[in-house]
Amino acid sequence: MQTKFVLTLSDVRAIAAAAEAEALANQWAVTIAIVDDGGHLLWLQRLDGAAPISAHIAPAKARTAALGRRESKVYEDVINQGRTSFLSAPTLEGMLEGGVPVMVDGQCIGAVGVSGVKSTEDVQIAKAGIAALA
Repeated sequence: MQTKFVLTLSDVRAIAAAAEAEALANQWAVTIAIVDDGGHLLWLQRLDGAAPISAHIAPAKARTAALGRRESKVYEDVINQGRTSFLSAPTLEGMLEGGVPVMVDGQCIGAVGVSGVKSTEDVQIAKAGIAALA
């Protein structure tokens, strides 16, 4: 039997607080979503001024990163390079940059998805949140 790491509520709160701080420091109105390794939503936070659609996009990005065990940008790049058939991949809806897996000892234990600003800025916020676990 193997032992695996999981995100605890205190971990999720730490990620969320750090991600929120990064967004607020840059005056970015975003939605922050945190999921477990199965893509199940653990946290959703829509900052003041964030577009309503971002509350749908952020969890989808996070879920895609968790289930794929890689940044959601990988899927966006595959599609943009012409493999449009990948759009039919089951359960992957957030194939846009902004979903980042949370990795511990080479294992994915969850992911953070952010939506609301430029995709590179979404990633910046997600990674700032994940860095809070270090």
